[in-house]
Amino acid sequence: MKHSETLFEAACQHIPGGVNSPVRAFRGVGGTPVFMRRAQGPYLYDEDYQRYVDYVCSWGPMVLGHAYPEVVEAVQQAAAQGLSFGAPTEAETRMAVQIKTHFPSMEMLRMVSSGTEATMSALRLARGYTGRNKIIKFQGNYHGHVDALLVKAGSGALTLGNPTSPGVPEAVVADTITLTYNDLDGVKQAFSEYGDEIAAVMLEPVAGNMNLVPADAEFLQGLRDLCTNHGSVLIFDEVMSGFRVHLGGAQARYGVTPDLTCLGKVVGGGMPVGAFGGRREIMEQLSPLGAVYQAGTLSGNPVAMAAGLKTLEVLSRPGTFERLEATTTTLAEGLRERAWKAGVPVQVNQMGSMMGLFFTEDGPVRTYQQVVDSNTDRYGRFFHGMLESGVYFAPAAFEASFVSTAHDDAVIELTLDMAGKVFQRLE
Repeated sequence: MKHSETLFEAACQHIPGGVNSPVRAFRGVGGTPVFMRRAQGPYLYDEDYQRYVDYVCSWGPMVLGHAYPEVVEAVQQAAAQGLSFGAPTEAETRMAVQIKTHFPSMEMLRMVSSGTEATMSALRLARGYTGRNKIIKFQGNYHGHVDALLVKAGSGALTLGNPTSPGVPEAVVADTITLTYNDLDGVKQAFSEYGDEIAAVMLEPVAGNMNLVPADAEFLQGLRDLCTNHGSVLIFDEVMSGFRVHLGGAQARYGVTPDLTCLGKVVGGGMPVGAFGGRREIMEQLSPLGAVYQAGTLSGNPVAMAAGLKTLEVLSRPGTFERLEATTTTLAEGLRERAWKAGVPVQVNQMGSMMGLFFTEDGPVRTYQQVVDSNTDRYGRFFHGMLESGVYFAPAAFEASFVSTAHDDAVIELTLDMAGKVFQRLE
């Protein structure tokens, strides 16, 4: 028995499902989750000392690879000065300036401790600013485990108030309108019916939680126009896409400016960090300037700020992001080619350093329905084939993959060689 199996049995006695976040349990692909011991560069090492090329990258933040020396040094120096103060630090202001350099739409911003906290706070702020209650979200977009955003769509274009999770009261999601991603006509219909009641439209401009599905440019611009015309707040959840699809996020790549932006993942450099910000007149509604309350003891934590500042500094060095995107393109194109040679129907979406692999002939993949109609059983067999070959992709068909600057040409070629062999074995 592998050590991971023993550890998982023990964990299940004390932790629900044996994991502290559901996707880690391997329920989407079957089998026993792999327990990791350490990581370095593009590699993870499990408790049995097996090495894996890592394309999960802690679900995005390890954009420089694991244990990047400059980031580790910055964290060590910060930790030596104290782990948490519960008081302002100069590093928080430097972080705000660094983020605003790349995201000029964030005229003011506030640090938090997670992406969920960022989206929750942005949503409350949008409602407080507009004095309205209804919000629009999109099927397949995940914004953290916020009650009002844990909603699934039923049949038809408009669905009001269907909780996805037990424990979410129907009253909490009664004002949540769930629509189809990349369907602008559905949004127009919603605004036609509820326009003066809609506080905000929230979406992932590049969805990473139904695997990788970029928004259509016309869709994003249409949302911008509708929100402007109806006085609603457009919120981009760039927790995954921020610093991943472009140094300025999806908004820079598409040229569409939201009113509020939520960030996370990369800005923490591997530490628990999130941020939200946007137009000054909206952000000034936050306490202590305004009446909308938001707080957090660990917000702007000095160790997390040190990790994030160093990560963004390195990533912003000339040519770094461009090389990272080129590496990801090589991986995506190589997977398409090897799948095609093996006669396996595969669609690969890629933007920046994010990638999505779908086992389907129906492409390009741009809707939630196409995602759920893809062959998830085949993905599970691909996942385990790659895992046995020493390559760690996301243990779920509905999660994006990530590449880091530590993934060099040799690592990519190794990955593609293994993928070619696994594709050949798939039915």
